[in-house]
Amino acid sequence: MTILPDFLRDSAKKVRTTRETRLAKRQRGETFERFSLSDRRALIREYHPDFREDGHRPLAMGASRDLIVPTELANLLEAWPRPKIASLCEERATLPPPDMATDILVIGGGGAGCAAAITAAEAGARVMMTTKLRLGDSNTVMAEGGMQVADHECDSPAQHFLDVMGGGHFTSDPALVETLVMDGPGVLRWLEDLGMLFDKYPTGRMKVRHGGGTSRKRLHASGDVTGLEMMRVLADRAACLDTITVQPFHPAVELLTDDNGRAAGAILEEIPSGTLRVVHAKAVILATGGFGRLHLQGFPTSNHYGATADGLVMAYRAGLPLRDLKDCQYHPTGVVYPEKLAGLLLTEKFRGLGAQILNRHGDEFVFSLEPRDVTTAAIIRECGEFANGVRLPGGETGVWLDIPMIDYIHGRGTIEREFPGRFKEYLRMGLDIRQVPLLAYPTLHYQNGGVVIWQDGKTDMPGLYACGEVTGGIHGHNRLMGNALLEILVFGRRAGVAAARFAASSGEARNPGIGHLEPFLEELAAMSVPRERIAPRLLPGYGRVPHY
Repeated sequence: MTILPDFLRDSAKKVRTTRETRLAKRQRGETFERFSLSDRRALIREYHPDFREDGHRPLAMGASRDLIVPTELANLLEAWPRPKIASLCEERATLPPPDMATDILVIGGGGAGCAAAITAAEAGARVMMTTKLRLGDSNTVMAEGGMQVADHECDSPAQHFLDVMGGGHFTSDPALVETLVMDGPGVLRWLEDLGMLFDKYPTGRMKVRHGGGTSRKRLHASGDVTGLEMMRVLADRAACLDTITVQPFHPAVELLTDDNGRAAGAILEEIPSGTLRVVHAKAVILATGGFGRLHLQGFPTSNHYGATADGLVMAYRAGLPLRDLKDCQYHPTGVVYPEKLAGLLLTEKFRGLGAQILNRHGDEFVFSLEPRDVTTAAIIRECGEFANGVRLPGGETGVWLDIPMIDYIHGRGTIEREFPGRFKEYLRMGLDIRQVPLLAYPTLHYQNGGVVIWQDGKTDMPGLYACGEVTGGIHGHNRLMGNALLEILVFGRRAGVAAARFAASSGEARNPGIGHLEPFLEELAAMSVPRERIAPRLLPGYGRVPHY
């Protein structure tokens, strides 16, 4: 039997009390009124964390000087290299001979990195994947809701394009968005060929759901473990290719460049020994993911343990421009209670099937499928200025996500069938999500911007490619749900093919080294940046973490 603690019980009862009325409204086709475009913009400007002036500052140096970014990120981009790298620079020491050499070095072991490695290997290249943790330890495995692909008769890539552009407030790069949506159906077929299991009707037709901010149902899922299932087939395929090798627990800490300014490999730092290893490569692919573990403005995060902006740090030191980093994605419904799960997602798929966002009185205050930035701002306002959130003894606040509503709408058994992972997880903690709503609050979820790329993942540095969350331009100022899993595969595959082509035609690099760091270090010294400010961070600083 599910028993909520006393401090939640009275408010949860109000949710049950209003449920029949809300269900009747839904059956009559009445939904909570959506905000107008002008109201959306005003709400975001007033309440979204992206618009807190004390949470951001302009960069004072580098290729994107004056770009406004989160303060926590700015402090990493304007930081000294890790001590052993700094010593090499200051002593103008020659790097030791390479420990390893390969055609293509893929930095990162999540969905984007695997997609890049697979396509590069299939194009004939020798590939080395280096990962901070284990292969697959990434945000990819934590993605629940699904992947957007326009493959049904009532939909089209053109409609998907318009939704992406509108969701990003028309700040996305149209060429990148066109690539994303046009490649979508092919990526879906590729995943099925690899053995990925999608939700289907008995006829074999794909099931699709709505995501926030979309005009069509195009969200393809595998229960509520879509990213985990995707990572399963990608890792399996990578393991089958004997031209792919993996170096786990070897995060890259600095890129190598040659005398012509071309990417030529990287320096890795073994965890936990701190031993440096030099890798030479004919081409490099950055697939390092995002920065959620920086906990911007003190927010909890849904991100995996290694998401600490390493790729942005290395790319910026190498002179690459960045974009769209002021605007981050805060997922509206991160877990608040139980506290041990704080920050983890309650996927948007819940709301796509009818779960509603409610205040402590059991009343709707926002249409549940507004774009994520709008919903986030509305929740922050409801809990803050309007004081209508549910308060926990520790001071945290949240709003209700009325998940039981799903079974009322679609019939008993829907929740257990559509969300087997979350259902079992909460049941183990004594909470039956078929009976009780769950408490939620926005959680830091996604890095909308990053390294500037072209349609094949190429960056401004010859031989350096990037894909996945480390890049910018696809989502603009806001990402719609379901486009991240598509993005990592579309641009991962393209970067792999392009890097293999470059490696095959360009020959060996000339004198790989870290000479590109010298002007950067001079700027740091001129700005009197404290020497204790070091990046990449590699692991978040919870408690005492020796060496990192």
